Amino acid sequence: MIQILAGEKGEGKTKRLIDMANEAGKTSNGHVVFIDDDSRHMYDLHYNIRFVKTNLKMDDQRILFGFICGILSQDSDIEQIYIDGLHNIVENLTNDDILAFINEIEKLSSECSVDFTFIISSKKENLPEDVKKYII
Repeated sequence: MIQILAGEKGEGKTKRLIDMANEAGKTSNGHVVFIDDDSRHMYDLHYNIRFVKTNLKMDDQRILFGFICGILSQDSDIEQIYIDGLHNIVENLTNDDILAFINEIEKLSSECSVDFTFIISSKKENLPEDVKKYII
C-alpha cells in the first residue's frame, strides 16, 4: 500500500507523518522505518521506530529506490516505511519522476509486503492524476 501526504510547506505534513509513524511504531508486529534528510525529528519518533538519515542529496528517484531496496535487504521484518519529503531527498524531482518512483514502489510494496507513506511538497492539483489516488 502507498499513501501520500501532499501539500505546500507549512501545512503540517511532517507532524502528521510523525504521528502516523508513532502510531505504527506502537502497534506494529514488524519493524517501522522513518527516512529523513536530516535529524531534526529523530527524537519525536517512538523508540521502536528505526530512524534512517540520508547523508546526501540524491540525484534522482532511482537512487532513492535503490537506497530503499538496500534497507529492505537488511531486514525482512519491515512492515512500514515513512519518508519525510521526497523533494528534500531527491534533487530536481519532476512529476514524471514522481510517477516512475511510485510505480516502482508499488511493485516493491506488493513483493515485500511493505506499506509506504511519504510526503510530496506540492499542491495536490499540481500532481499527475495517477498520483492523486494515493493522496490521503
